[in-house]
Amino acid sequence: MAVPPIQRSPHPAGLRHSWLLDVVLGLLVLVALPLAIVAIPNTLSVVADLLPGDFDQIGLSRTHGLALPALMLTVPLAAVALRRMKVAHVLVAGLALVAVADAAGGYAASELVVGVVRVLRGVGGGLIVPATLVAVWDRTPALRGLWAGVLCVSLLEAQAFALWPLVDVTSWKVTLQPYPMATGVGLALAAAYLVVWRIDGQPPAPAPDARERSRLLLAAVPAAGIAVVAISTASAGWGVVPVILLAGVAIAGLLALGSIGRAEGRTHAYTMVAVGVVLLPSTAQVTLVEMGGLGGPGLRGLWTPFGVAAVLAVVAGVGVRLFAKGGGRLAAPLGLLAMVVGLCSVRLVVPSADGLVLAVPFTLLAVGATVAVTATLGEVGIGAAAFGLSLGIAGVLAGYLLGTGVQMWMLEGVGSRQELVDSFVGALHWWALIGGFLLVGVIVLAAVMGRRASREDEPPSGGEPAEVAVAVGAGRELGAAAQEPVTTWGSVVPEGSPAPEEDESVEPGEPVPAVPPQAPSPEDGERS
Repeated sequence: MAVPPIQRSPHPAGLRHSWLLDVVLGLLVLVALPLAIVAIPNTLSVVADLLPGDFDQIGLSRTHGLALPALMLTVPLAAVALRRMKVAHVLVAGLALVAVADAAGGYAASELVVGVVRVLRGVGGGLIVPATLVAVWDRTPALRGLWAGVLCVSLLEAQAFALWPLVDVTSWKVTLQPYPMATGVGLALAAAYLVVWRIDGQPPAPAPDARERSRLLLAAVPAAGIAVVAISTASAGWGVVPVILLAGVAIAGLLALGSIGRAEGRTHAYTMVAVGVVLLPSTAQVTLVEMGGLGGPGLRGLWTPFGVAAVLAVVAGVGVRLFAKGGGRLAAPLGLLAMVVGLCSVRLVVPSADGLVLAVPFTLLAVGATVAVTATLGEVGIGAAAFGLSLGIAGVLAGYLLGTGVQMWMLEGVGSRQELVDSFVGALHWWALIGGFLLVGVIVLAAVMGRRASREDEPPSGGEPAEVAVAVGAGRELGAAAQEPVTTWGSVVPEGSPAPEEDESVEPGEPVPAVPPQAPSPEDGERS
């Protein structure tokens, strides 16, 4: 008896090293994602007193804000490039750019150098964010939940992380290199990941197909438009109404672009836009209001609620990914509703001199966003996931624009310090109200579009599905044309003719399985 050859695995080392690859990748996500997102906030105004007298503070602050436009333009392009490039190489390149930006930040002495440093930082972050998503996609399920949790926590705490190194500094250049040691650790982890990835046999990473690549390139268009609008509003001194209107148009455009594709892809895109618009702009304003100079506990008093929210968000992301399979359609709106409740609690408890009470809004916002993102990630492929991520990062800048417009509206005519504090608090409360209504609108939009898609997929009422009707009709035509039963697979019994004796269960018009002719036995020849 012939024994088939044993099929050897193309990656024999994978069984021995896959756990090590997952561990290194998990550590890399924990370090690299916060480093990418912390580049978003513009903190130069905090150290304005330390700037040299010959610097144009307004122009320098505008240049410092180039990191977010560079990041959100890089994300969709990097997702497309990952089809041709190895994910481990992209991760190393992204962290290397962040390290170069940190090193060059110490030599910045002009507005041009500051702009180059911040653009490099944004491009590096734009490579890291989609590359980590692709890297964890086909690994252990817990890693995808970890990625979603760390992303949402990074958005939650980006403003606080950006401000933390600026406490009691003596040089304004710290804003350009806030965490050089963490950057070094991240680069070392990326190198370790590259080594283990090679030892593991270079397992292939998923990549978007041609149609998804087109959508990703299309996502770069609104990102570029929002970036141009943001830069022009900062430089031209636009009024309150144009800024708010343009921000609203940008958000509506992102939601409209997210309507492209299948129902589950639309839900994920809507969710990412909502999280991007609401999460970071909301917590950035809360952080600024709770600073010590405005009567709050300061950054030291915020780390405990931030830590509680971070732990619970990561646990929620891993838990949803591991134990809530198939429940994404319910978990996503529940997560967004939790964010709505978190914004309502912001209106109730902020400002507060006690930092512990802020654990309530921070936890609701972080856990809600993580649950929604994790749930929708489980319903889509890698192309739709990267598309939604691109829209979500663009939504961060759109949210900043809308929040800036609300602050400009509330700060008009402010004279005294107390009026300034009250105006900041009032702007935060109005923003929480607007963000809550936006989240509710996204929930309704996703439900309506999902129901419409399900109706389109349903068969016509009172009849069979279209595919079955076509097949039956074709079978009847073939049966009517046949003069006698045919013995090939897929033949039909003409209507009105008797069914074969050997199978009386066959109905007229149904396919008849072919019966191969019986081969003559070799014994018959010998007997004859």
